[in-house]
Amino acid sequence: MWTIFINIILGIWLMAAPTILGYGPIASDNGHIVGPIIVTFSTISLWEATNAVRKWNYPFALWLLLAPWILEYDLTIAIVSDMLIGAMVFAMSTLRSSMKNRYGGGWTSLWKKYPDHMNDPME
Repeated sequence: MWTIFINIILGIWLMAAPTILGYGPIASDNGHIVGPIIVTFSTISLWEATNAVRKWNYPFALWLLLAPWILEYDLTIAIVSDMLIGAMVFAMSTLRSSMKNRYGGGWTSLWKKYPDHMNDPME
């Protein structure tokens, strides 16, 4: 779960960094668009049942690695920041938090003879 909180902090940094470090308009707009998306997907993945949503940050992490070259950033600090944040978001989205509970197995429970949600602990 700590990896999700790190991604939330990284997304907030993407939104704040342009003002703090004085990025140009292109790098600033990129941070203001990608930052809230990373925060949103990370926040949704805090719940165990939606933990897989953390993987939806992969394309945005890869975009952060490529954006300085595609959008031709003019400041070195913006390039370093976005690439570092992209690598960290990708790494933190890859790590999986441990599941404490199981909630039935979804559609695959239709094909199981004894689905997890049908097991009665009292028997």
